[in-house]
Amino acid sequence: MVKAIKNTPQKIRIIGGSLKRMQLPVADVPGLRPTPDRVRETLFNWIQHLWQGQYADKAVLDLFAGTGALGFEAASRGVSHVQMVEPHPKALQNLRAIRDKFNLSQVRIHSHDALLVLNRMDASRFDLVMLDPPFQSDLLEQVKPFLPNITKPNGLVYIESDKPQALPAPFELIRESKAGMVFFHLFEYVE
Repeated sequence: MVKAIKNTPQKIRIIGGSLKRMQLPVADVPGLRPTPDRVRETLFNWIQHLWQGQYADKAVLDLFAGTGALGFEAASRGVSHVQMVEPHPKALQNLRAIRDKFNLSQVRIHSHDALLVLNRMDASRFDLVMLDPPFQSDLLEQVKPFLPNITKPNGLVYIESDKPQALPAPFELIRESKAGMVFFHLFEYVE
């Protein structure tokens, strides 16, 4: 007799801030890949040091929100504005449910393609732009030309990818690491 294996939904754990240790559900969407806890912890340790713990006046763009792991981590730590972009209906519904459950009024969620949002973006500029597009896509290369227009002076750009990344001047690589098959980088926009 073959036993059916119960498919338990995947969850992400918030590492720090007001939602610390909260388990957030991950939508069952093919190819959705949450940023691992270890990577998020390292990233936000870097940011904590650079921002000297001052999150309250910061604006963050999570351009490929997916599970919301990065954007909700930033919201949990007290940033004043998080803008998430996610086109997949099931993932979008999950992001909105999490936002509403935890009353995260500083989180705005856009149901559009990342490139469409970038093309329509007005003068919005962010202290932190987080880019974790689907691996094996050319989305990252398509987004890179927009970065000078959406990043504040001395703002940060986080890139997560399946291969090492570079940005042209005036962006400077300030930190990078690798966890398993994931490369992650933090750049500063130096004007």
